Amino acid sequence: MSDSPDTSSELSRRHVLRAAAAAGLLATPVVGALAGCAGSSPSTRSGSGAKSADNPFGVADGSKVNVVVFDGGLGTEYAEKDKGIFTTKHPKVTVNLGKTQKIKTEEQPKFSTTPSDLINNSGADAMATDVLVNDGAIVDLTDLLDATTWEGSGTVRDSLLPGTINDGTYNGKFYTLKYAYTVWGMWYDAALFEKNGWTAPKTFDDFFALAPKIKAANMAPFVVDNKHGYYPRWHILATIWKSAGKQAAIDIDNLKPGAWKADGVLAAVSAMEKIVKDKLILPGFYDHTQSQQAHLDHKAAFIQLGTWYKNEMAKTIPSGFKLTLSDYWSVSSADKAPNDVFAGAGEDWVVPAKAPNKEGAKEFLRAMLSVDGAGQFASLTASLSSRKGSGDKVSDETLASANAVMKSAPKDLISWRFPDYYADFDKESQNQCEELMAGRLTAQGLIDKMQAMADKIAGDSSIKKQTRTS
Repeated sequence: MSDSPDTSSELSRRHVLRAAAAAGLLATPVVGALAGCAGSSPSTRSGSGAKSADNPFGVADGSKVNVVVFDGGLGTEYAEKDKGIFTTKHPKVTVNLGKTQKIKTEEQPKFSTTPSDLINNSGADAMATDVLVNDGAIVDLTDLLDATTWEGSGTVRDSLLPGTINDGTYNGKFYTLKYAYTVWGMWYDAALFEKNGWTAPKTFDDFFALAPKIKAANMAPFVVDNKHGYYPRWHILATIWKSAGKQAAIDIDNLKPGAWKADGVLAAVSAMEKIVKDKLILPGFYDHTQSQQAHLDHKAAFIQLGTWYKNEMAKTIPSGFKLTLSDYWSVSSADKAPNDVFAGAGEDWVVPAKAPNKEGAKEFLRAMLSVDGAGQFASLTASLSSRKGSGDKVSDETLASANAVMKSAPKDLISWRFPDYYADFDKESQNQCEELMAGRLTAQGLIDKMQAMADKIAGDSSIKKQTRTS
């Protein structure tokens, strides 16, 4: 992803194709986007368009649709392809595509006047989803779910991978389409491991046993993005889930008193702290692409992130480098969910409440979710779309390793909602996870600070509370 997550989207990217995964539909994301169309003329209102089977929202001929895409790990070429698909049915509608990494900076100021019609809300400068929802700044997209697919068979709702609708739902309404389907885990060069006779770890103990051999080969065992706090947070939260289990995560999301003190949480965070204490992290200050390049340059054996990795670094992956994904490591034999996998839908797309051409925006989303649109997305990004079957015709070794991770994935997939529910909790978690991985905070210290933030939010009557049930 590039300056991304997630952000709300970073975890957003969260549940995965349960049964579908076993069928080999996997890969993902991660960030993307086309941003504000600076200088383009405002969209014309389109409510006068006649509705039909091929035009369920009534997009008017002669109207304009301004689409903003996040220019991150997924690139923006796929959106250009979607524009072509859109114009096959609406040749008299103009689509303006823009791209940026400054979504909030460039787009949010327009919300009170004339915002863009469709925004890929992703990246480090993403707008807080809970704020957008609670302020009524974006529209309910339930009618998109109930519309027929681009091909005219069935509904959009039925064409989506598991978790996509749930992850885009707030206060019982569907506000965000999470378009990319991502799998997270530990990345390594399978060719390097084969050459050295190393086996990819399945547990933290395996990793700690392998670490001296890696160091003897003149490389660090692990490298992290220590600039963006949501990167280490993915790793820490995935480890907490595996160790403490799903119910502990639900309790944390629901601000239950003492939830951060549940059995298994301290063990998980302590395992992460040991990586720091044992000096197994590549020294230096790296952002996402710098840490990824260090991994590709064999300065470190492992890096953790999502399946957008290959697409984001495609131009600098060395020849012969077998970029391979393995699952996050288990903590101990006491883990409550050792086989659960961190995967799901991400890359939020939203329609502002004051967008002049909401009809055109929803129709563009319908085009993105077409068989051709989803297939081209998978082909261009080596990632899955949240439309079922998007990766059916894509042959890629890296994607195959992600599918292998998913083959044994149980029904419950690792998913966290508090970063989407509460912007302050989101930021606090990023900050504290960054502090832990920098060696400035202990495992117990992180837990104490996170519980304190949860208690503060729970006790603030001005903050609208969300409830997670499953």
